[in-house]
Amino acid sequence: MCNHCGAFILFTNSTVMFSLQLFKDARYFQIIFQGIFLSYGIYFLHWNAEYWLYATYFITSLAVQFLAEYFLGKKGIPFLHRLKNGIPSVIISSFGLSLLLKTNQWWVAVIAASVSILSKYILRIQGKHIFNPSALGIVVAVLVTGNAWISPGQWGSGAVILFGVLCLGFIVTTRVQKLDVSIAFLGTFAGLVFIRQIIYLGWPMDHFVQSISTGSLLLFSFFMITDPKTIPNHRVARIVWCMVIAAVSFYLTAFKFINGAPIFMLVFAQPLVPLLDKVFKARKFEWVQSKAYTAEENNFLRIVYSRSSM
Repeated sequence: MCNHCGAFILFTNSTVMFSLQLFKDARYFQIIFQGIFLSYGIYFLHWNAEYWLYATYFITSLAVQFLAEYFLGKKGIPFLHRLKNGIPSVIISSFGLSLLLKTNQWWVAVIAASVSILSKYILRIQGKHIFNPSALGIVVAVLVTGNAWISPGQWGSGAVILFGVLCLGFIVTTRVQKLDVSIAFLGTFAGLVFIRQIIYLGWPMDHFVQSISTGSLLLFSFFMITDPKTIPNHRVARIVWCMVIAAVSFYLTAFKFINGAPIFMLVFAQPLVPLLDKVFKARKFEWVQSKAYTAEENNFLRIVYSRSSM
């Protein structure tokens, strides 16, 4: 009986320690939350579950990642190691497409996914890819093919609490330290909407709340524009950059009625990031990868194991 209990303790502690090591990489939290969002939309908001579309995004992204890493990846690093480290980003991009981009054509989905992944390898300056992968895939699919669209209305108002809590939880728990980006964008956008709708037009507060609480806007604010690899490294530069994107997005949304304006503006503004990084010097962001157990952790496991066999 003691052996069974000890084995359970060993398994539990090993699992906890593995999880702690794994989730040092903030991307895994984002994958979990995006999966929750997609499941929430399908099972609680009763979306039309287009499983073929989601499968096309994921399969195409993984296949293109494999080929791009093999032919275009850094040859000094073992192929399997490079491939493993890139998989979380591929999954994040696939979820981004699944959550925001709609199309009735399989080839459009293939184009969007392929552009998203290939842009990380081809469109690079100073060791950083220029564009947010899923944002570029969405913009290319919408503007070039004419057979895709962004669907912000599918989220409804019932998703607000879920998005707010989980998005803020993502920022706090993963310590990506890019909350300033979300605040700068969403604060500027909401402020301008408030001035126009409440102060200038005198509309009821309900209109304002509905305008700033759409799921697509919150998803963009917390998961797309905050991509640390495609925003300015310097804090002041990225805050001003986000505020400008928010201001232009507000204008295009309120006066030109452009659906998905923040995503378009993000893509159009990202070529300015290398210039801002050159003018405003700051340390470049790097994802923290999972590491092997330390000597202290291995010693702890040995102690637990020895006690489990008593």
